[in-house]
Amino acid sequence: MADSLFERLGGTEGITTITKDIIQRHLVNPDIKVRFTEGSNIDFTQLEQRVIEFFTVGSGGPGEYSGRDMATAHAHMNINERELISGMNDILGAVKAYGVTDETYNDVLAILYSLKDEVMFK
Repeated sequence: MADSLFERLGGTEGITTITKDIIQRHLVNPDIKVRFTEGSNIDFTQLEQRVIEFFTVGSGGPGEYSGRDMATAHAHMNINERELISGMNDILGAVKAYGVTDETYNDVLAILYSLKDEVMFK
């Protein structure tokens, strides 16, 4: 039986490492960093935990996701395509930096793309 995406991403340890990298990339990404800095009241500890939960459950790992669904979480943010692609590139860059296979990378890409309509222009 093939390993789940969760296992291919390194389980809890791998997803935690990838998530920390994603957040750091978002904070310096000129296309989206303003959403995380200027005037935001983001609890980064909570954000990190929610992303770890989302990534874990969404990749077939154990636990429950306690955050809002993607559409609700991104409602009224008016995320445009440039921002979406830039954010996705941060995620994919962190996944690639973790050293996953091409198959795993492509699986993450497919999941990200499937969420596009829930994230943009809400």
